[in-house]
Amino acid sequence: MIEKSTKKVSSSFQENIDYVNQVLPVQDSFDIIRRDMTIGGKQASFYFIDGFTKDETMLKIMTTFFGVKAEDMPKDATAFAQQCLPYVEVDVISDFDQVFRNVLSGVTCLFIEGYEVCIAIDCRTYPARGVEEPDKDKSLRGSRDGFVETIVFNTALMRRRIRDPHLIMEMVEAGQTSRTDVALCYMSDRVDQELLKNVQNRINELDIDDLRMNQQSLAEAMFKRKWFNPFPKFKFTERPDTAAACLLEGKIVIMVDNSPSAMILPTSILDMIEEANDYYFPTLTGIYLKVSRALITILTVFLTPLFLLFMQNTSWIPEVFKFVAVKDTVNIPLIFQLLILELAIDGLRLAALNTPSMLSTPLSVIAGLVMGEFSVQSGWFNSEVMLYMAFVAVANYTQPNFELGYALKFMRLMLLILTAVFNLVGFVAGCILIICFLVFNKTLSGRSYLNVKLQ
Repeated sequence: MIEKSTKKVSSSFQENIDYVNQVLPVQDSFDIIRRDMTIGGKQASFYFIDGFTKDETMLKIMTTFFGVKAEDMPKDATAFAQQCLPYVEVDVISDFDQVFRNVLSGVTCLFIEGYEVCIAIDCRTYPARGVEEPDKDKSLRGSRDGFVETIVFNTALMRRRIRDPHLIMEMVEAGQTSRTDVALCYMSDRVDQELLKNVQNRINELDIDDLRMNQQSLAEAMFKRKWFNPFPKFKFTERPDTAAACLLEGKIVIMVDNSPSAMILPTSILDMIEEANDYYFPTLTGIYLKVSRALITILTVFLTPLFLLFMQNTSWIPEVFKFVAVKDTVNIPLIFQLLILELAIDGLRLAALNTPSMLSTPLSVIAGLVMGEFSVQSGWFNSEVMLYMAFVAVANYTQPNFELGYALKFMRLMLLILTAVFNLVGFVAGCILIICFLVFNKTLSGRSYLNVKLQ
């Protein structure tokens, strides 16, 4: 880790070069390059990272420098940047801490003999994949672009959608070693100023060495979550249209370099289950999609616990619904069948993530038909249990939030276990606990998932 330097750039060219060579591993790292040349009869040295610099741009700049004569050299660096440097993004730096930060970020830094400052030329380019629609959060009629791992590209995608001077994008750093760029985006005329001040203070006061897991590290450092409450504190999206819509609603969007998603706050349970398709269709269709997704989300939590409760108390089943009762021989208790299938579904999901794409479809068919059919015939599972768990497995994908899906899964497991042990009392107690998890899940904005202001 490079210690933060308080040393200022001096007027001695050799002293500046020696200090930079001492701090940066120019000799040891092949990608940290020093390029010496003469500009207007004065010694000059470039420092840059190989792979971060646009070769064509630097070639044109150096060609211009070779044409500068000694009598044309200005007396100060600011005048040199204005008269002799044909580039847009140029800055003058006076302390070495900013020099090292700029060099390691990909900015080319230039030292010239006789100048008491360093000239930073931002002609960097980062390796990046194409801007394409995210696989997880697709839209039927919306735009087909998505965030990538380069923060400047991501902010440009939002700026393209909101051409308003009130859109503010503050750039800060987090992590003493990684010094990761973090963009705080908000509409200055719509944002909650108290929340904005709270977020700014938390980011500025972060005491963390690095953001190795990008936004997840930032989220955990900003807001310490209680381990027993699985509901996510923030909403994440990889869609720039969703992020832009949230900005226009007065929310705050936080973007971290190297991460292809945006972190949105404040949020609630209703925000979590929203998706872009809700707004790309007529009002009636959008309302129907929201209501159906909410109902299906509720069913994923309560369907199997209610089935278990009624199977433990078959006399409670109305005559018209007697057909839902398990008619086959139950070789394994229903609670163990449900728990085993919960684990098996996660096993299949993890296997699908690591399966080559060309094999995923045939292996999914084998897993669904062969394993499902023979597990019932062998007596391990009842067909009714398989039906309800199949519904739960598929219904989890109706809402795009991955963290919320697992939070609902943990709530369902808790309900199943409490219902199996304590019957109706356990089911009621589990429902009360779920409500408590929602109400008392205090987020960074001071609001719960039900948008109730907590003091």
